Amino acid sequence: MVTPFLDADIPPFLSLAKEEGWICHRWEFDFLLENFPHGCVVKRDGKSALGYITSVRYGRSGWIGNLMVQPGFRRCGIGRELMQAAISVLHKSGVKTVWLTASEQGFDLYRRLGFVQIDHICRWVGEGAGRSLSKPGVPDFDLAQGVDREGWGERRDAILQATCSRGSFFTSSAGFICCQRREGGVQIGPWGCLVEAQASSLLDQALSGVKGRVFLDVPASNLAAGALLGQSGFFVKGRSTLMYLGTEPRYHPGKVFALASMGSMG
Repeated sequence: MVTPFLDADIPPFLSLAKEEGWICHRWEFDFLLENFPHGCVVKRDGKSALGYITSVRYGRSGWIGNLMVQPGFRRCGIGRELMQAAISVLHKSGVKTVWLTASEQGFDLYRRLGFVQIDHICRWVGEGAGRSLSKPGVPDFDLAQGVDREGWGERRDAILQATCSRGSFFTSSAGFICCQRREGGVQIGPWGCLVEAQASSLLDQALSGVKGRVFLDVPASNLAAGALLGQSGFFVKGRSTLMYLGTEPRYHPGKVFALASMGSMG
């Protein structure tokens, strides 16, 4: 039986996700359950949760993330059932393009469901600068919304508001960057820029005053981002596949320097 995701499901999910090495936090579920609760469901056997999935809608686009099945019940069709449930909800809500990032283990399932590879996502890891720069001006949130839309082809105001309000947020005349504190370090993202020359100064501001581990998910097709991070001492620690289902998106990876979340919300 597939039923709605409840608050009581969050702690066991986070525990299981930690065992799998995922980076996710309670606030993400609060965001998802507030913005798209009917797209977050659980496969149950009586009172036992066998699998989970979350999804969220941004206009005519949607993201699927956090597909997780209990180890003892994998390869039993539960993942497919949950994926089909989430896709159905997104389509009924008017979504034309469904996004996700696929691990190596999940790639074949998503391909069989009709998802198409559009890019790879590289997880970069590095260290903060540990020094403070001069205090920036007031960040321009309207500019950030416009830059993000240029990269993804869709308005994603809700996720931008949620992430940029959680940490340090900087803008330039043609770009923006957000720095969120997470368990085990600091995440950079979302990060978008329309002028490559401004990306370096945005990164410097994000790393200013940050000590310890820094990580971010970056489209592999954004060669400028990869070159900048390599020059800044970052290295690639992991890789996933960016896929979509439905209408081909107006995706411009050269304008997307880092995703807003570590795989769960785009």
